Amino acid sequence: MNGKLLAGGIVLIALIAGAAVWWTQLHAYYEEVSFDRGNEIRLTPLLGEVPEVIVADGVKGIDADSSPLRFRACFTTPLSQAMLTETYRVYPTPTPLNAPPWFDCFDAPGIDAALRRGEAIAFLSEQDIAPGVDRVVAVFPDGHAYAWHQLNAEEQ
Repeated sequence: MNGKLLAGGIVLIALIAGAAVWWTQLHAYYEEVSFDRGNEIRLTPLLGEVPEVIVADGVKGIDADSSPLRFRACFTTPLSQAMLTETYRVYPTPTPLNAPPWFDCFDAPGIDAALRRGEAIAFLSEQDIAPGVDRVVAVFPDGHAYAWHQLNAEEQ
């Protein structure tokens, strides 16, 4: 009988630890990001190195201090893809990273598929927003746009 209690206790502790790890990875470290003055969505122009603020409506974002790669944002912009490609740097190797399931506006596989089909266009938002990490913005023809952080070529 003592063996069954011991085994049951071990299983219970393992389940509690697993649930705690799952919760911390998906919820504990994330915070909503406010996109007020000084923290707007920016893109890097073709001519120049200083990112410029673009028009972004309904921005919703998350980030975490535990990793620079946890940033995600969703928004809309009235700026056309044609105007953006003539003004801002296209990002050569965009790879959207998955967001937690509860941040449902950001669909990394859908964004990635649209980028591969040429439906969406990725732009360099800010190079080295953290050491070795770039902020990338993908814009769709209808004005929906998504931002994330990814390792840049220096780190890959």
